[in-house]
Amino acid sequence: MQGGYFLRRPILGIETSCDETAAAVLSPDGAILAEALLSQREHAAFGGVVPEIAARAHLAHLPGMVADVLARAGLQPSELGAVAATSGPGLIGGLIVGSGFGKGMAMAHDLPFVAANHLEAHALTARLPGLVEGGAPFPYLLLLVSGGHCQLVAVEGVGRYRQLGATIDDAVGEAFDKVGKLMGLGWPGGPALERLAMQGDPARYALPRPMHGRPGCDFSFSGLKTAVAQLVGTFPAGALPVQVAADIAASFQRAAADCLADRADHAMRDFEAPEKLLVVSGGVAANATVRAALGIAAARRGFRLVAPPIRLCTDNAVMIAWTGIERLRLGLADELDHAPRPRWPLRELAGAP
Repeated sequence: MQGGYFLRRPILGIETSCDETAAAVLSPDGAILAEALLSQREHAAFGGVVPEIAARAHLAHLPGMVADVLARAGLQPSELGAVAATSGPGLIGGLIVGSGFGKGMAMAHDLPFVAANHLEAHALTARLPGLVEGGAPFPYLLLLVSGGHCQLVAVEGVGRYRQLGATIDDAVGEAFDKVGKLMGLGWPGGPALERLAMQGDPARYALPRPMHGRPGCDFSFSGLKTAVAQLVGTFPAGALPVQVAADIAASFQRAAADCLADRADHAMRDFEAPEKLLVVSGGVAANATVRAALGIAAARRGFRLVAPPIRLCTDNAVMIAWTGIERLRLGLADELDHAPRPRWPLRELAGAP
């Protein structure tokens, strides 16, 4: 299939890779016509995402959500030009629900289907029209930071990605959530930890900064997480003073941000492009301390830091629909027998013909 005819009509995006159920409709030029997102709260009692519960919640909420965004966009399903649904990486149950629903709509209305890679969607978010002044031309440098991923990537084109570095243990978002849990902040711990850190002194505790200053662009956060666990463990269970907790949160957050900025600095030092852009995306990109540290590092290297609006940092369907547009413009539609993939590295994506 070659891009053209179907891009004259809107595209539906569906996101169900983890614990966010989302749907969005974009015009062919990328304008957001309608969007919806539901963050599942059923997992809080378990201290983390339960895959079976997540899949059942997607199944319960997705049909009504799709109907709602289509109605708000003033469209019937038959008026769509294509359907894009996250097909990996992620929790297999949720991927089956979302991609299966998307394939069903595509089949029923004879529409092209795009099996969207969740990581590529984060990578391409910066190219949404109007998001970055002057646009975000290829190539650019991407720092993808979320609960499941932490990597630096040279984005050379749609389907063309070169990994420069990745975490050797925990993702940074995972470290945020685990530290939040250690401190009794509930789940998800990252946002609660950021709020608590606002009341703390980031210089109070000298926490380690793994990999800081070392050659290369790889990350490590397990040692930092362990240091916090040992610090918290010096207090009786449930007896962590509020100010101490705030200081620990602020110190951890600063250390994590310093690690991210240092690794990004190494990548920027060797990255050559006509326009120097450092794009940060993923849920941790919503953290103000992380953004500030990256902004300082980028300015020192003559790079412009690009971060999506907060609502587009976390998992969403706008980025999935936009990925569909980017791929369809190159004729990169997928067959309806495309199988969801719980693991799907960017390097295994097909690029432009």
